[in-house]
Amino acid sequence: MTANSIYDKGLGQVAANYAPLSPLPLIERAAAVFPSRTSIIHGNRRYTWAETYARARRLAGALAGRGIGKGDTVAAMLPNTPEMYEAHFGVPMLGAVLNALNTRLDASTIAFILGHGEAKVLITDAEFAPVMREALKQADREIVVIDVLDPEFDGEHVRLGETDYEAFLDEGRPDFAWRMPGDEWDAISLNYTSGTTGNPKGVVYSHRGAFLGAVANPLVWSMPQNPVYLWTLPMFHCNGWTFPWAMATVAGTNVCLRRIDARAIYDAIADHGVTHLCGAPIVMGMVINAPETDRRPFDHRVEIMTAAAPPPPAVLERIEQMGFRVTHVYGLTEVYGPATICVWHDDWDAESAEDRARLKSRQGVRYPVLEGLMVAHPETLEPVPRDGDTIGEVFMRGNLVMKGYLKNPDATDKAFSGGWFHTGDLGVWHPDGYIELKDRSKDIIISGGENISTIEVEGMLYRHPAVLEAAVVARPDEKWGETPCAFVTLREGARATEEEIIAFCRDNMAHFKCPKTVVFCDLPKTSTGKIQKFKLREQAAEI
Repeated sequence: MTANSIYDKGLGQVAANYAPLSPLPLIERAAAVFPSRTSIIHGNRRYTWAETYARARRLAGALAGRGIGKGDTVAAMLPNTPEMYEAHFGVPMLGAVLNALNTRLDASTIAFILGHGEAKVLITDAEFAPVMREALKQADREIVVIDVLDPEFDGEHVRLGETDYEAFLDEGRPDFAWRMPGDEWDAISLNYTSGTTGNPKGVVYSHRGAFLGAVANPLVWSMPQNPVYLWTLPMFHCNGWTFPWAMATVAGTNVCLRRIDARAIYDAIADHGVTHLCGAPIVMGMVINAPETDRRPFDHRVEIMTAAAPPPPAVLERIEQMGFRVTHVYGLTEVYGPATICVWHDDWDAESAEDRARLKSRQGVRYPVLEGLMVAHPETLEPVPRDGDTIGEVFMRGNLVMKGYLKNPDATDKAFSGGWFHTGDLGVWHPDGYIELKDRSKDIIISGGENISTIEVEGMLYRHPAVLEAAVVARPDEKWGETPCAFVTLREGARATEEEIIAFCRDNMAHFKCPKTVVFCDLPKTSTGKIQKFKLREQAAEI
């Protein structure tokens, strides 16, 4: 369009025809259209959309009263509870940024995140008091601490701060005048992802990207209005794949769970009519392998969206026979969670059960709100042939890609070099345009939906006095998808058992990152001394 185009004259952006994209109006609409519909179920607690909207505004008002405003970071160390859901709206209503912390991390990592993100407020559940007390001590910064005393937590309600969440809400007003972001590019949340070396990187999301994710997920999943969604996916993980905001889009019911186990899943489906849930393959494993005493009958189909390592065909076949339908997606923290989906074609229904599972396990095609997806050469960015055989790196670009890494311009520039986001994942491109992952560069292990850096685990193993050399690879696991398998060479004259090595790691790092298997051997190497991890992966698969 030229500068003299007729469409330039008197047709600019004004208040009547433009507003920044943001998920915040979604909750306002849900409360206006469905004020008395149940928004949240958590144990004996029930809230309507009108009440959840009011509680989010009270949270925003209380934070504003403590001086929190645009660009300030509010950290949340919470399980899947109403408080975590409310924070996804209440915090950005001020222009502040929500930093949802991974509840499985160790104190030193949390301390780094609190400092790096410059958190001014911490909302923390009593369950995590021990690790958070130590993290706050190590962080050594002034942080307002708000304790959540959830009645569903049956442990000791230890307080770390000066007030609890409900009392804090009383400092705000349900009619607090929240504001839209001045720019849809403003930050809405901060999530940390473990890299291959060093400290975790802070991934920054925008209001624009959060809104697009919130409307895209219900769209690609064909979610109806007013679904009943079970929180088996942690809300701290990529902001629950944007589903806190997505559930306001469709005015659904959020069924919260502090603990994820088979009995709780079956109870929620039978008692509350759960229609949708998300999670890693471990969730499907819980459902399939649940003892009869934990199972409950239900008379409707339940939709499951799963990511991480593709479920084995046998698992997909078994769970669909039990009344569940699985949709496979793929993404990363840097792209708001899922950004591709294995869109199903009706004519695939005629395929054999094995072939249907094979097709469904592919990572699929791009979301409608992701502008670009390709498999290409890692250096030249030349797309690979769509032959289902030639391996390349997966690249993405568009509005579902993060703003960048907080305080890390070099890493941001590297991730975006060539005008594409470099996922670091290796895959093939099929003739029908569907991508399929084949391996992960940088040897990241995905266990139960969590990313584990092999280099981080190897670094811990090398700290053990008996360890001479160590290498960690993924070992296939029916329950977790993958688990870390450590191959260790001991120092001459040193002794150590598998149990001792695992215990050492568990004493010094987050438990989910620790090896589940330890093999003592000489490590295979190339002529230049590089460890041949492909051989170790083959060996791990045979254990």
